[in-house]
Amino acid sequence: MLLFEFKAYGKPSQFAAIDEGIRVVQFIRNKCIRLWIDHPKTGKYDLSKYSAVLAKEFSFAEKLNAMSRQASADRAWAAISRFYDNCKKKVPGKKGYPKFQKSNRSIEYKTQSWKIADNRKSITFTDKLGIGKLKLKGTRDLNVYPKEDIKRVRLIKRADGYYVQFCIQADRRENIEPTHRTIGLDVGIESFYTDSQGSKADNPRFYRVGEAKLKQLQRKISRKVKGSKNRAKARALLGKAHLKISRQRKDHAVKLARCVITSNDVVAYENLRVRNLVRNHCLAKSINDAGWYQFRVWLEYFARVFGRVTIAVNPAYTSQQCSSCGTIVKKSLSTRTQVCQCGCKLDRDHNAAINILNSGLGTTGHVETSVFNAGNASGESTSILAGESRSG
Repeated sequence: MLLFEFKAYGKPSQFAAIDEGIRVVQFIRNKCIRLWIDHPKTGKYDLSKYSAVLAKEFSFAEKLNAMSRQASADRAWAAISRFYDNCKKKVPGKKGYPKFQKSNRSIEYKTQSWKIADNRKSITFTDKLGIGKLKLKGTRDLNVYPKEDIKRVRLIKRADGYYVQFCIQADRRENIEPTHRTIGLDVGIESFYTDSQGSKADNPRFYRVGEAKLKQLQRKISRKVKGSKNRAKARALLGKAHLKISRQRKDHAVKLARCVITSNDVVAYENLRVRNLVRNHCLAKSINDAGWYQFRVWLEYFARVFGRVTIAVNPAYTSQQCSSCGTIVKKSLSTRTQVCQCGCKLDRDHNAAINILNSGLGTTGHVETSVFNAGNASGESTSILAGESRSG
């Protein structure tokens, strides 16, 4: 699937109708969760049928399209199935027991109750919510794809307005000339990453840069009376500031990942568990600010688009092992230089990047990896970690 997003423009009454639809979606999802809590043997199709029962029982739920109600029930089942999967896998800690949603921000339409204009510059919603016609503005060109390929339409509310997302069934593939280069990447906090050639990419630290402004906006909220319009305006300003930082972090990850993939044929990187790393309260903010996981996701996406190979390497001892002789030289995080008895003296991250590349190239079998747990955007099954076999 390809995801195209456009800014929606309309009247305040139309946006009020969208807000009402968002509340209906949240209501159906929470009622489905309640049904499952009361009757644990409830399945996916039972929840879908229950959404139709809710439409007959509540008049405001009937305003939402039938497929949108089913999509709301699917959201509830997604939370339930994830809980079951974590229990079967015996995930340590909390298993993610389904909770009631408090701030839903989107409506999903499938193939009904919407009609896009021939020039692709506006879309009309025809369900009983009364949203009507919305103008679309964006940089993507929808004219390339026929209407039949649009499988989902989402209305999303954000801090700076309302957006329309189109999920298009298409397989994106691009052909570029091979570079005959391989590279290993070691991500870090001081530098975003250091490659096996010794080059470094700066860590922009978007949250750290904007933290002072965020604190100022947060203080303004605390001074306002709860429930007042001034407090709502202050919350909107804080939401826009957070949205800007998240967009900056995503833009940086996308551009950097595309540059790395198009410049190399094989990319090896650490198979980090960011969820475990952020347990260190001294580094949690810096690790989340770096956005390593998002960078990895885009690395693997562009690898599929451009036909490149990505290898996830076990990060154990990559920083301690000497890249020249293989001796383990233990050192703390404050020690930034690798010094070995064999005479090898390298930057700590450069040494780790070389070890990551060597470990990746020494992998046998299928080496392409993916962070997606289930089917990915290209519709292919997820692959395995470096060093594992498909027969296993």
